[in-house]
Amino acid sequence: MSVSVVLFTSDLRVHDHPPLRAALGGGREVVPLFVLDTAIEAAGFAVPNRRAFLADCLRDLDANLRRRGGRLVVRSGDVVEQTCAVAAQAGADEVHTAAEYTRYAHRREDRLRAALEADGRRLYVHEGVVTAVPPGRLTPAVSGHFAVFTPYHRRWTGERLREPFAAPRRVPVPDTVPSGPVPARAAVSGTSPGLAAGGEAEGRKRLTAWLRDGAAAYGERQDDLAGDATSRLSPHLHFGTVSATEAVHRARAAGGPGAEAFVRQLCWRDFHRQVLAARPAAAVLDYRTRHDHWRTERTAAADIEAWRQGRTGYPLVDAAMRQLAHEGWMHNRGRLVTASFLAKTLYVDWRIGARHFLELLVDGDIPNNQLNWQWVAGTGTDTRPNRVLNPVAQGRRHDPDGTYVRRWVPELAGVPGAAVHEPWKLPAAERARIDYPGPVVDLADALARFRRARALD
Repeated sequence: MSVSVVLFTSDLRVHDHPPLRAALGGGREVVPLFVLDTAIEAAGFAVPNRRAFLADCLRDLDANLRRRGGRLVVRSGDVVEQTCAVAAQAGADEVHTAAEYTRYAHRREDRLRAALEADGRRLYVHEGVVTAVPPGRLTPAVSGHFAVFTPYHRRWTGERLREPFAAPRRVPVPDTVPSGPVPARAAVSGTSPGLAAGGEAEGRKRLTAWLRDGAAAYGERQDDLAGDATSRLSPHLHFGTVSATEAVHRARAAGGPGAEAFVRQLCWRDFHRQVLAARPAAAVLDYRTRHDHWRTERTAAADIEAWRQGRTGYPLVDAAMRQLAHEGWMHNRGRLVTASFLAKTLYVDWRIGARHFLELLVDGDIPNNQLNWQWVAGTGTDTRPNRVLNPVAQGRRHDPDGTYVRRWVPELAGVPGAAVHEPWKLPAAERARIDYPGPVVDLADALARFRRARALD
């Protein structure tokens, strides 16, 4: 019987999996393979929260395959070397994998194709596995890529998506290919204490429950910090335990303004990928430079550390940063406010903040993280470089009674209502009883300095 290898990367599921479906065609046996990439570890991207969530995902994937008569083969090392070794051991003549769109992924794909072809084997790369609409499919009338979201969203919305594939009933795997152990979450130290569980079963359960109970109100409540009304599916989309294509189909089937708002967020995810696929340097360089003279770790060490620790004296900023530390996840509104505070109020290089987010976020995703940080910093695709989010005004609007702040900043638990957003205005005797710092910066002064800096640039 002929054999194919399926190289899993950011698509850790059996439902709606085009590479697995194609590899099983013609009654073939398959070797489902995941390689723990030592290059990613060496680059510092394999941080504890994502390693633990990945372990959950791999164990669940292995269990799903075993229920279908198969198993997951796990190797560690260089992805190209390990994939070629497994293909040789299995006698496979083809390898199937999902297209990915970072510069590193493109280089890995080129290396893998060349190495397989040298051995007389063929690589099949499948589009539309980690995205709903692949980068490059939609292009503006002139040329290149979309740099503005609205026209991209208009085209994306009209694009006909393929129908999701059912999970295969059987996954026959040859027993001749040895595997290393499937990682376990318990072996990972240094994780956030409130880190969520990973895996396809968890992701599908969460998607179903949210479409049933939460999607209808999403359009109205997506910025409700205390209500926590978002889907929390971003880690599952990052690791591919939930298919973006299936999520779009199911949300559209649910219908309503909330589901439409959710689908719009999935479009933003694809938008960022097509930007980064066209401009990979934007992962570390300004998409549109403003020639900022940012403060750095050397010139703003104390302010940066206060921001990281959630001790800036601005309760909404501190609450969101503490949520990040505890859960490895942060509400999207919190991400915007904390990023704006670092880049605009403290005028600190956005890359410092983006790096800190990637050290903790379980959904740490290069396209979304880096380009959202640039959107806030005013160096990305957006054309409003002077947008500044005032953390007090944002708190009053999106956490009007202070419930979110009191949840994450217990020092302020006794401060009633909206007063929690400006604790420095409390009576002196009350302030003295609270172990909470004063503001690291005056907002009005910081805004003036920022505008002067941008004017000079």
